[in-house]
Amino acid sequence: MKYKPNIHHRRSIRLKGYDYSREGLYFITICCQDMICRFGYIENDEMQLNEFGQIAYDEWMKLFERFNNMQIDVFQIMPNHIHGIISLHTPTIGAGFTPAQNARQPQIIDWESYNDGQPRGIAPTVSDIVGAYKSLVANGSLDIYKSKNETMGTLWQRNYYDHIIRNENSYRNITDYIINNPANWGKDKFYQRQ
Repeated sequence: MKYKPNIHHRRSIRLKGYDYSREGLYFITICCQDMICRFGYIENDEMQLNEFGQIAYDEWMKLFERFNNMQIDVFQIMPNHIHGIISLHTPTIGAGFTPAQNARQPQIIDWESYNDGQPRGIAPTVSDIVGAYKSLVANGSLDIYKSKNETMGTLWQRNYYDHIIRNENSYRNITDYIINNPANWGKDKFYQRQ
């Protein structure tokens, strides 16, 4: 099919003009392609991870090792998606709530101050972090499929959903939603019969 710019264009679902490398809390949802339940199943209102779900869990837990400007907060692996809150340059848990800030210029980080050998540059954005995560989980899952002589297909949907958390009430509501997501699986908008 020939490219038609009025039909075949990608629209960003990010907040226009927002700097996603800025300090704050971000609620992220990443879905599997075609909502296929790849990561396990819900039993007795709890998520039971399979080998692919374990990869998704392990890679989420290791994100803060790759990105010095972030911490992981509440997250949940579900059968066909993940929910998580990532915190960019926020204080440690218990030190208080830091709402997301807005600025049009990316924050410049002096990487030498981290003593990790990374060059000076622009702070990684939420998109950089999600992109790395999706890639790591896809590669780990692909290794398993290859070892079984099977074809994986596309693991993730092309994009992801984000919500900038701007106040403590929003943070509490989102945290409750994430924590209770397995118990509410049958009512979830991403629900697929297992």
